[in-house]
Amino acid sequence: MSFGKHINVLDYTLQSLLRRKFKNAGIILVFTFVIFILGSILFLAYSFKREAVLILENSPELIVQRTTAGRHELIPTDMAGAIEKIPGVSRVEPRYWGYYYDSLVGANYTVLSAGGSISQTNRIVKGRVPGPGEKGSAAVGSGVARARFVGIDDELTMLSSSGAPMDLRVVGIFDTASELLASDLIVIGHEDFTDLFRPPPGMATDLVVSVPHESEAPVIAKKIHDRFPDTRPILRREIIRTYDAVFGWRSGLVLTVFTGALVAFIILAWDKATGLSAEEKREIGILKALGWETSDILEMKFWEGLTVSLSLASTIIPSWKAAITDPDEVVRG
Repeated sequence: MSFGKHINVLDYTLQSLLRRKFKNAGIILVFTFVIFILGSILFLAYSFKREAVLILENSPELIVQRTTAGRHELIPTDMAGAIEKIPGVSRVEPRYWGYYYDSLVGANYTVLSAGGSISQTNRIVKGRVPGPGEKGSAAVGSGVARARFVGIDDELTMLSSSGAPMDLRVVGIFDTASELLASDLIVIGHEDFTDLFRPPPGMATDLVVSVPHESEAPVIAKKIHDRFPDTRPILRREIIRTYDAVFGWRSGLVLTVFTGALVAFIILAWDKATGLSAEEKREIGILKALGWETSDILEMKFWEGLTVSLSLASTIIPSWKAAITDPDEVVRG
């Protein structure tokens, strides 16, 4: 078959598609919608997983928590000295944090006592992080700043455990680049933290264990658990695995919601691939009567299917754009 004949078949195929433009447009619309939704969900879930991995790269190699009846409890700070003597451990630091419910906006904040345990990924747009011994100051996440309509040098009022109001001056706002981690975060000095939550003396929320060689972390975690059976050492790799499972489960749940649309897509694709309408059969009969060969008919259907499929493939571009967008921007809309 000459090259010109191929061009003629392709030209006829395009004209045939235009004659049934409403039907083909409907097929393309359904294909586009289903694949765009499925692709966007998968790409966005991968983006969240990737963002979580990047954020947790600078997190502690090992966190030690104390458990009672399977629930997280405060841990004695004097346990840090015994853990620090384990070979392979370079430093053990107590960490103080808790959850604060803001009745004004109906939101929970994560409140962290200022210290060396603040992750380096929590960058500041402007301002600074309060020092451990500083009183009356706070650095807040951008989500907290939006919810409470506060900026640098504004007052943030919180209620202490005794019910007395605490006025904190905002001295820093965390960068939106770390919003997945720090959106609901409030960092205050240790004295303010003590006034807010009244933790028992000599007790911390958990212990941060620094391990220079991460490959030794599982062995050190086992030694800690053997020495202190009521503790739960948490490896950084386990946290990353948990984030991966959570985002995978949520994306799977959303995909389940669209199962009906996926089934409809499969049925439509199967009907398009295996069935011909009466009009299409009549058209093929006319073409055979005009001298078209079977190979010409098959080539026409090949070009027709390829044209429709490539118009579906165009959804890769918006799906790719959704995948490279910062996850917190996508969530905020």
